[in-house]
Amino acid sequence: MNALRRLLVGLAGLYGAAGVALSAAAAHMAVDASLATAAQFLLFGALSLLGITAFAVAGGPGWSFAEVGGAMIALGTALFSGAIAMRILVGLVLFPMAAPTGGTLTIAGWLVVALAAFERRARPT
Repeated sequence: MNALRRLLVGLAGLYGAAGVALSAAAAHMAVDASLATAAQFLLFGALSLLGITAFAVAGGPGWSFAEVGGAMIALGTALFSGAIAMRILVGLVLFPMAAPTGGTLTIAGWLVVALAAFERRARPT
């Protein structure tokens, strides 16, 4: 498995752990409901990254649109969830428009993943 695929799987594990932790924080703390949304994005992102990576591996060696889209989803999710969690839990702004930028990048990443359905790649024999 190449380095990007390993990174995506590693991020899936981290996003899953962070999503569970933020879900617990949202359930036990009297905070903004946006924290639960950030947790959901992390949990969905974790599962998505695993599925996207499995799809890329099944396609064989070399890059694929799935990997590129997965990387965009990983970065977008980190920006979106990170900006919300940082604002609510620490009271700091990551940078102006970080959450909308992350959300837009995540949407664009899913569109790139959709391109993987039309990719023609040599299958290993």
